[in-house]
Amino acid sequence: MDAETKRLIRVRAAKRARFKRGGYGTKKQLSDSWRRPRGLQSKQRKQKKAKGAHPTPGFGSPVAVRGLHPSGYEDILVHNPQELEGLDAATQAVRIAGAVGMKKREQMQDRAAELGLRVLNPKDASMGRAAAAVDEEEESDE
Repeated sequence: MDAETKRLIRVRAAKRARFKRGGYGTKKQLSDSWRRPRGLQSKQRKQKKAKGAHPTPGFGSPVAVRGLHPSGYEDILVHNPQELEGLDAATQAVRIAGAVGMKKREQMQDRAAELGLRVLNPKDASMGRAAAAVDEEEESDE
């Protein structure tokens, strides 16, 4: 990754705003996730300074790094080992789908390491093997 891309990712992180839902601090059941204010007397809808900013075009990230993972790689979701083939290790990183089991995940992580691909959500597969070994011991005891 070149220095300009790293700089733009830092700019994106520094510029990022958290837009809060109007009145989220007054009622327990309101989350802070952004909802457009629609009330006729809403101070946030009228864009009073102290009531929170609205998402506007100026808050967008630079086009060159839009959609990239904070590490600078393009995030690719994969479900099986065949989808690892043909990916570019220099620009793309792999995220293994959540529905993939531990056995197939271990195979995919090994294959990604062979191909030089970075896995964004690695799990320790040895923990899965250890749990399976404990289950086998319990079954043999009974």
